[in-house]
Amino acid sequence: MTKPLALVFYENLLPGSQLINRLADLGYRVLSFHDGYLLLDQSEREKPLVIMVDLTSKRTDVCGEIKKLRANLTTMHIPVLAFTTEKNVALQQAAREAGATLVASDSGILDQLPHLLKQVLEIE
Repeated sequence: MTKPLALVFYENLLPGSQLINRLADLGYRVLSFHDGYLLLDQSEREKPLVIMVDLTSKRTDVCGEIKKLRANLTTMHIPVLAFTTEKNVALQQAAREAGATLVASDSGILDQLPHLLKQVLEIE
């Protein structure tokens, strides 16, 4: 049986690499990338079960990329789990407005990952 695919965008080594390892431990195949502007292209091509994005980016308007995912007919249904620091309330709100399915703190994402994935993958 094929393992579900998770796309992960991050620029910072931590928690990005730890997140990849944790997803693999949970039985996911993981495709990671460091250029946020590839988010739509990778999502269209790879058809992941879930997309995880680090909102803290110096090179990419991640919220803008989430909006593009939501506006695209082939990617609009894919759940997006976004994460950033707890203190960055404005960025959390911007991600929600852009269409992120769930926004979590980067400090707790690893410990809470199974619960967060269950929550983000729930069908309404």
